[in-house]
Amino acid sequence: MMLPVIGPGRDDARSPGRRRVGRTLTTRAVLVTCLVALISVLVTLVVSVPLAARTADRQAREALAAQANLAAQVLRPRIDRGRSTDEERIIQQLRRQRIDAYLIRAGQPDRSGLPQATVQRIAAGHNFSGRRLVAGRPSLIEGRALPGGSGVVLVRPLVSGLWLRIVAGLWLPLLAGLVAGVVAGILLARRLARPIRNAATAAARLRSGERDVRLPVEPPQEAADLAYALNDLATALATSEGRQREFLLSVSHELRTPLTSIRGYAEAIADGVVGPDEAQRAGRTMLGEAEHLDRLVSDLLALARLEAADFALEPLPVELGGLLRAVAQTWAPRCAAAGVELRAELPPTPVAVWTDPGRIRQVVDGLLENALRVVPPGAPVVVAARAASGADAGPAPRNGGGIVQVRDGGPGFTDDDLAVAFERGALHQRYRGVRKVGSGLGLALAAGLVRRLGGAISAGHAPEGGASFTVWLPPPP
Repeated sequence: MMLPVIGPGRDDARSPGRRRVGRTLTTRAVLVTCLVALISVLVTLVVSVPLAARTADRQAREALAAQANLAAQVLRPRIDRGRSTDEERIIQQLRRQRIDAYLIRAGQPDRSGLPQATVQRIAAGHNFSGRRLVAGRPSLIEGRALPGGSGVVLVRPLVSGLWLRIVAGLWLPLLAGLVAGVVAGILLARRLARPIRNAATAAARLRSGERDVRLPVEPPQEAADLAYALNDLATALATSEGRQREFLLSVSHELRTPLTSIRGYAEAIADGVVGPDEAQRAGRTMLGEAEHLDRLVSDLLALARLEAADFALEPLPVELGGLLRAVAQTWAPRCAAAGVELRAELPPTPVAVWTDPGRIRQVVDGLLENALRVVPPGAPVVVAARAASGADAGPAPRNGGGIVQVRDGGPGFTDDDLAVAFERGALHQRYRGVRKVGSGLGLALAAGLVRRLGGAISAGHAPEGGASFTVWLPPPP
């Protein structure tokens, strides 16, 4: 099998040692997961820091309100008696908690700094809760009104840099989350990239000629599908190369047989072993073997060119009745010389098909050549043509066209033979040494030509006892 040659540029680009780091799946997956983890951390910061700040502010206000309620309850019976040691003790305790306490007696604060509006509200008998500037600093204020225009006001300055303190408290868990995301990304990327790396390695081994390469089938489903595809490809390549090897062995044997005969007679003539009386017989033998070689080489060339885009085809309307008359006139003398009865079953009315007359004649001649090789004297060979109908089995569709059949009374094929009848060298390999065989290329060439002509071909059992080949050809457009 000829393997494609890969140029140095492409080979270098595919070499693992020359891969760009940023182009590998692992690197890209790691970068993507790192980016996702980083975005997640940033989103967490954006969402959690304001929430934490609001929570801290609410907790501070609730704590200050609880302190204010407690201070109001304690000072309520004492505030009208003037400044006392109990008040001093309470004020000192609050200051240790960074809370300033203002006492209002008869509408007057014990010291300056409170907003006048707050003092007036407390003196009017209303509680107050909120934020105000106290002594030039933004502060939380909780005021509780007491009887007689008195009251107690607790003030706690707002903490500056609260957001920075919250971020400082969150950076360690966020960093841990980022690191965990990177590690998870690396592991995930390696897991995802492993089936692809294994597939690339297997493909490289297949390219180098190994055919026993098999990939383990493992999840996920996409990786399993890739493994199945490569395993099937390796099996198909091994099967194809095995068939090609058998085919080449068969062809080499077919080439060697006539060459041996030609060489033997040529050496005999050159050595003077063949006299004048036997020279004519030797020449006829050599000519026959040379013609056999020519047919074999022609079939090989036709098979090689059959799938090419420039394979010459000249389809035109062809009348099958006229085609079969010409076939019968050509093959009748040869069949008579072999003692074989040739029958032509012509259609009662003209049947037009769209095909290349030279190529379809090549197909019919090849099928007759195969039949005449195996049919014993006295047995029939039949060529038939008719219009296709919906009742036809096998390749004949229901949209018109024509049928050409070649049937014989020879040994025929088994059902197993019919399954591989059009594979190159398959029947040749089975029946070599059992009965007369050709090169093993004729049926494969006939099937390829019919497909290129837009038709279909099938093999079956003939009512005459041998093999039957049915060719369907499309109608004119």
